[in-house]
Amino acid sequence: MYYYHYPYPPYPQPPAYPGYYFYPPVTRQYPQVDVNVFSKSIKTYRLLMDQGSILLDRLGDEGFDVKLMTFAQAGNKTEVDKLIKTIGLKVPVETKYTPTGITFELTTHADPSSPMSCCTLSVHMKWGN
Repeated sequence: MYYYHYPYPPYPQPPAYPGYYFYPPVTRQYPQVDVNVFSKSIKTYRLLMDQGSILLDRLGDEGFDVKLMTFAQAGNKTEVDKLIKTIGLKVPVETKYTPTGITFELTTHADPSSPMSCCTLSVHMKWGN
């Protein structure tokens, strides 16, 4: 004989957590929004975009590309950095490269009032398989 248990109990079950009730969410008061820092970051990022455009224009020169890739292939980071400095960008540039690509990180100068720079523009480009 097989016993088939009916899935519903014959009488209502007590709640699993009898003392638990639903409480409505607490409404919070947030401070007034201050957009001064954000506006300053937007203006600074426009400078980074302009400098990135100058970088890309210079990278479009085939003779410059050959020198850059030759120094990078040889692992000569100092020469790569010197070559990037000859572009004359107004912001610091950190260059990282692998056999398959190169990354340029353009950062803003740190403001004396804040220890960190507000913005960073990363340019990733592929140059190999």
